Amino acid sequence: MAELALGDLSGGPVLVFGGPYSNLAATRAMRAKAQALDIPPERTICTGDLVAYCAEPAETVDLIRDWGIAVVMGNCEESLAFDSSDCGCGFDEGSACSVLSVTWYRYATALINESQRRWMADLPREISFHYSGFDFKVIHASVASINQFVFESDSVADKQKQIKQAQADVVIGGHSGIPFGQKTGGQSWLNSGVIGMPANDGSSDVWYMLLEKINNGFTASWHRLVYDHEQSQSTTEAAGMREYAKALGDGLWPSLDVLPQTERGQQGVRLQPQALTMLRP
Repeated sequence: MAELALGDLSGGPVLVFGGPYSNLAATRAMRAKAQALDIPPERTICTGDLVAYCAEPAETVDLIRDWGIAVVMGNCEESLAFDSSDCGCGFDEGSACSVLSVTWYRYATALINESQRRWMADLPREISFHYSGFDFKVIHASVASINQFVFESDSVADKQKQIKQAQADVVIGGHSGIPFGQKTGGQSWLNSGVIGMPANDGSSDVWYMLLEKINNGFTASWHRLVYDHEQSQSTTEAAGMREYAKALGDGLWPSLDVLPQTERGQQGVRLQPQALTMLRP
């Protein structure tokens, strides 16, 4: 399935999150938060990478499937579905991220079953919807690539080009793991952040995004999700992913290979909740 069209979601808030990363405790906490906010599965979207660094890949996939939310295919789903030799994350060969990915990908590959792989293979690569007068396009990484890292400090001109290519007013991307929102004239690029791993800010909390309708547009806001990270630390450590288990607690990524210089300099700096408002012309 190339694209999933959800139609008009303006009937209430929309919850967006990314990267469950095999973190079952965080995914359970995210579902509980959605229920507490009274946001149904029909207005909940995941930007992909259900499976990655933590220790409960099959259980996390099953929870997401049972939840019944819309999910974009991430590079990890693509790799697992089509039995690729690696995670397809876009890491430079020989980098610390690339080396560390070998362990978790081998671990996940052994636990994901054929039914789950078939489900992953059928996931859409794009999700479109309309919200409060704006056309949205949700992709995993970038419009051009399933594994291109897009950060706030990256080229605004390139983001504008990709938004135009997407034929949307707002693009929501994932993959990079750090939440941000950036206006580009009358358009915007949003990243919800991820729930499976902290945002490299020295806190064990993870992040999600809410879209809320206002009189003449919408507001996107980013929120911390506090969950039982010690539970995920324990299982991830036991599974042999020690570097990622440590990151779940101290909130610092084990490698900065993928980060531009600006984001590298922000490691350990506690992120603050933010909001971005878009008004119709």
